[in-house]
Amino acid sequence: MGMQSSNDRLRGARGGSEGAAGHRDAPDRFVAEASPSPAYDDPWYNALASGWGESAGAEVPGPAPRREPAVEPPRAAADVYLEVQRSAAFQEVRSRYRGFVVPAVVAFLVWYLAYVVAATTMSTLMARPVAGAVNVAMLAGLGQFLSTFLLTWAYTRHARLRRDRAALELRWDTQELTRGARGGAS
Repeated sequence: MGMQSSNDRLRGARGGSEGAAGHRDAPDRFVAEASPSPAYDDPWYNALASGWGESAGAEVPGPAPRREPAVEPPRAAADVYLEVQRSAAFQEVRSRYRGFVVPAVVAFLVWYLAYVVAATTMSTLMARPVAGAVNVAMLAGLGQFLSTFLLTWAYTRHARLRRDRAALELRWDTQELTRGARGGAS
């Protein structure tokens, strides 16, 4: 028996390595043999990626019909996630994240572009020896590596001290809310 893709097209059922285009012409008996996909509360689970795995001239089929779980409609979990996303705690975590990442990315890109521009336009400055065979360009290049490691350290420290605890609490709250939306099933 072959694998079933998220858009309910069977892959590898005929034992060959034919592409997705060959499965469109496959008889319905292959689809009937496939086990039904489990019901997930993820709204993106059955979303098709346009053109994914399709040949250049092949016609892209329409979206496969969603299989609704028998127990609870999938909107319950989506509503929980929207509620959490709109909460003040989530907005605080996102603002702390952006408050670090945006300035850090801007500073790092300015530093990187300054290095590239200096290396291409100021070759006499970059070729100036500092100590023996070591010149300004080598020190600036090593500075790029050092700044990358420093930025990584600063990011992980910021995440640990300012975001991880709040994000973990949000995760636990979200799990409790989705458990309640599914009627206590886990």
